[in-house]
Amino acid sequence: MPNIVKTTVETLFQNSGNIAINTIVNADQSLKRKLERQFLDTVGVSPKQLSKLVRLQTALKLLINQKETLTNIAYTSNYYDQSHFIKDFKEFTGIRPSDFFDEKSMILASLLYK
Repeated sequence: MPNIVKTTVETLFQNSGNIAINTIVNADQSLKRKLERQFLDTVGVSPKQLSKLVRLQTALKLLINQKETLTNIAYTSNYYDQSHFIKDFKEFTGIRPSDFFDEKSMILASLLYK
């Protein structure tokens, strides 16, 4: 795995997906394009998509524990607002967070994240 890809993946996980790709590459656009190409080849998704997935994973853990409102989960996970959180959640899962526990297919996921 190219070092830039490995470093980026580690940085995304260390920051729960809450770091801009421009920050990782120090706003060097040529490095950003190189990273995106190598990232897609190695990981299979763009750095931005992985960032969104990691951030959603953080929010999902909070949602499963059901100790917070959707608004608090959104802000704790560094979403701009609740609607941004719901949009990302629906993009990756196909359902709204409020419908999460009504879906039989999500029962296994809820067991894995407890």
